[in-house]
Amino acid sequence: MSSPVQLFRDQKYHELKRQCIQQRQLFEDPEFPASDDSLYYQKAPRGKVEWKRPKDLCQDPYLFVNGISSHDLHQGSLGNCWFVAACSCLALRKTLWQQVIPDFKEQEWDPKTPEKYAGIFRFRFWCFGIWTEVVIDDLLPTIDGTLIYCHSNVENEFWSALLEKAYAKLAGSYEALDGGSAADAIVDFTGAVAESIDLVQGKYSETISEQMKLFEELLKVHRRGGLISCFIASSSGRANEVEAKMGLVAGHAYSVTAVRKLHLGERLMFSFKAEKLFMVRLRNPWGNREWNGAWSDNSEEWKKVSSAERKSLGLTVENDGEFWMTFEDWCKNFTDVDICRIVNTSYFSIHKTWETKMMHGAWVKNSEPLLNRCGGCFDNTETFLQNPQYIFDVKKTEDKVLISLQQEDRRRCKKVGKGDNIIIGFEIFKVEDNRSYRLHKLTVQERVATSPYINTRNVFLKKILKQGRYILIPTTYLPGITAKFILRLFTDVPSKLRELTADKPEMTCWSLLYGYPRRITQIKIHSAEGLQEQDGSGGADPYVLIKCENQKVRSPVQHNATKAIFNTQVIFYRKNIDSPIIVQVWNSNILCDQFLGQALLAASPSDPREQQTLQLRGRGSQEAEEVPGHITVKVFSSDDLVEL
Repeated sequence: MSSPVQLFRDQKYHELKRQCIQQRQLFEDPEFPASDDSLYYQKAPRGKVEWKRPKDLCQDPYLFVNGISSHDLHQGSLGNCWFVAACSCLALRKTLWQQVIPDFKEQEWDPKTPEKYAGIFRFRFWCFGIWTEVVIDDLLPTIDGTLIYCHSNVENEFWSALLEKAYAKLAGSYEALDGGSAADAIVDFTGAVAESIDLVQGKYSETISEQMKLFEELLKVHRRGGLISCFIASSSGRANEVEAKMGLVAGHAYSVTAVRKLHLGERLMFSFKAEKLFMVRLRNPWGNREWNGAWSDNSEEWKKVSSAERKSLGLTVENDGEFWMTFEDWCKNFTDVDICRIVNTSYFSIHKTWETKMMHGAWVKNSEPLLNRCGGCFDNTETFLQNPQYIFDVKKTEDKVLISLQQEDRRRCKKVGKGDNIIIGFEIFKVEDNRSYRLHKLTVQERVATSPYINTRNVFLKKILKQGRYILIPTTYLPGITAKFILRLFTDVPSKLRELTADKPEMTCWSLLYGYPRRITQIKIHSAEGLQEQDGSGGADPYVLIKCENQKVRSPVQHNATKAIFNTQVIFYRKNIDSPIIVQVWNSNILCDQFLGQALLAASPSDPREQQTLQLRGRGSQEAEEVPGHITVKVFSSDDLVEL
């Protein structure tokens, strides 16, 4: 694996295994001992628990029997169907599970060389942005000689039970895995980008156009190696994991094992009165209890399709617990779906390649407002901008961006009653094209996107953004809450994502020689109208050029327009406050650009802050002759460099 790997509890697998073999003893993990502390912190299992090694449970144990499959797993007595659903998804993708179970052939039991067995195994998880190796012994909790938690449907296969033990060690105990999210586990297995969609709130069962958009998205994600799980939320007052109508289980996670858009032949088209079928295949981690509606195992629909047609259409069922549904029925019966994208960052791929940037950050409390970094959500107007701020650029005319905000895993804190996720989210603002210091007041900036605010580990947003510079502000919902987070941004071209830490230009020894800014000015050029026609079609290709002292900022060209909307924002830290800011309008030409007019701005703190329209004039002073056209601007100035 090319990515750096950190060692959990600093345990070195090869060193520990070598010591055990030399000393002819089986590994017993001191960091996660075979004791009650590793099992639970509150709710003890029913019955006497004995920790046994696989060789005590069967004669010929193996990690894998006939390979790895999504049908290998059964849940056991722990309420972690979400973990088992995630494992089922993982088993579908060889490249992914081989990251989680490294060098699986070396770890496999070998009857020919029993002396190499040392009762030690290792697994890797993507923990908060870093691949982390977790070492365990193979002592597993049993009652009456039977595994009580996750296990295989084959008696002598143990990859799932050992993987679950490693994950429980990471979480602090087996009980810490009781209740969770399949999306979280999939992210921990793969480093995927997780998106959770509320199917009820989005009205996907009612709005066919949205239903089809979602189907195409799921189809694309599945084809490109992503993992999908879904869930039926329990109604209030109902216990989790109770059987709902049509055989589905409420409060229970299912893995999606296939997504198919099927073009029916003439005979089937006549039978189903449709040209296409939109289908999903699911698996229940319990290995039984299936959907009993349309397309269930013994339904009328299957009687219309021959075995050969089933095979040619790919409508196969591998095992018990797996079943097909139409996408329409799926939208009507499930309440939530977790989409985990394996974002492609390889330049050697036929699929879209994303540029990725990841930042580690923290919400930190400080009584000094300029140093405080936990200001709460946008509703907290006094403190919102006291959160961490990240700046990035969209270089293309338009670019789709994916943003993932992930808070640190709090499961290890369940023992002390602090294991719940906090409510997090983020805001995105289009800001001045040349901003490089923290934002202190919202004036000309445009609020372009708000993520959901929710108490999940991951918050995701997809958004198409126009060319320009943006500030992304991750927040907790309430102010004053401290936590760590990672922020990931995926764009088509490099975004130069970075944190803004400075509030204003630094005062240095050179400031004495060359001067230090005395005033800050923000300008938004909204539009230009009535410009002189520059071509035969009666239009122009204008852009604005804003000059302040030695700085210049140029807007994108607006093509074929005598009325152009720019919405260009700039900010200047000014040393010479008596020198006006010059806003020029130019016409873009192939050989030589043409000057159309300009306006001079004194930009004093006492000037009006409302939007104003200014007449364009020729080069020279404020009294230069008027030329066709005028510009609409908004100007804010302050002699307090941390006001804006």
